[in-house]
Amino acid sequence: MRNLDWAGLETEIRGMGQPPFRAKQVFQWVQQKGVSHWEEMTNVPKTIRDQLAVKYELAGLSVLKRDVSKLDGTVKYLLGLKDGETVETVLMAYEEQEGRDRKTVCVSTQVGCPLGCSFCATGKWGFIRNLEVNEILGQVLAVNQDLSRKGEAPVTNLVFMGMGEPLLNYDHLIKSLRILNHPDGLNISLRRISVSTSGIVPGIRRLAQEGMPLVLAVSLHAPNNELRDRLMPINRRYPLEELLDACYYWVSETNRRITFEYILLAGINDNLQQARELAELLKGLLANVNLIPYNGVAEAPFRQPSRNRITAFRRYLEEHGVTAVVREERGSDIAAACGQLRGQEMRGKDDYQI
Repeated sequence: MRNLDWAGLETEIRGMGQPPFRAKQVFQWVQQKGVSHWEEMTNVPKTIRDQLAVKYELAGLSVLKRDVSKLDGTVKYLLGLKDGETVETVLMAYEEQEGRDRKTVCVSTQVGCPLGCSFCATGKWGFIRNLEVNEILGQVLAVNQDLSRKGEAPVTNLVFMGMGEPLLNYDHLIKSLRILNHPDGLNISLRRISVSTSGIVPGIRRLAQEGMPLVLAVSLHAPNNELRDRLMPINRRYPLEELLDACYYWVSETNRRITFEYILLAGINDNLQQARELAELLKGLLANVNLIPYNGVAEAPFRQPSRNRITAFRRYLEEHGVTAVVREERGSDIAAACGQLRGQEMRGKDDYQI
């Protein structure tokens, strides 16, 4: 049922000979309140519910594991899909000015990932399939239901930075974004949604034409093709020259800044010469850099740089005209880097509290 957007549901309801306001009622129950049983739709006539139940399923995703960081309260969920596969979702809470909380959910778009980045746990387990629209939306609704049970406010921000490459599941991504943004859905502002990509050039160009004021985040992680080829095989298909052209196109079409993600790997991409190359690469582009200290993955032979080295890298960028921040590490005690919890589940390490 959650695969239907507003137009699709309205068409369905009209086909039953029902007035349009019934579509609004059903949409709110399904996409905003996230109900899992038809009888929960208390203001929708049973005749409509029965007709919909014949054609559609309503069940959400099942929470298989839920782990809470003792360090910062980050919550990581392992969610079960209908076919027995699993995906990860992470909730991060931040206190903003005036005491309001920002609740950000990291959303997955694929089961596994086909790109095989050397530092990422998800890619180590291969690619299974794209997520359906209902499975993307179901992650956010599952977190909201968890928050509601604790009497907390719902999710405010989304980052599509979980398992998978969002722009390789493009149509389902866009449909999900429009539903999440719909005023009768969760009504999450597009300006509070970030979409991350490893550098799918056609997808970046296509996304620039959607008219969505999203935050685009590009996983860069290296300042030159030689190193990026080693770390991210997708660079052999879309090298830095093509990627940067697409980034300039994004800025020209949207007039919106790009965020470049740069994981700092000790002795690999964290020296000042590489900082100089990075500053040169991004010179003149409306952009900022998120520096991410590596969060150890058991399957990868990398280490996090020292704090002094991280600071020196950031300072060099700032002194050479590139806005750079070091991203706050979250959930390090619960394997919160994408793909880690699923990986532990696949290895049979059943050490999580539900």
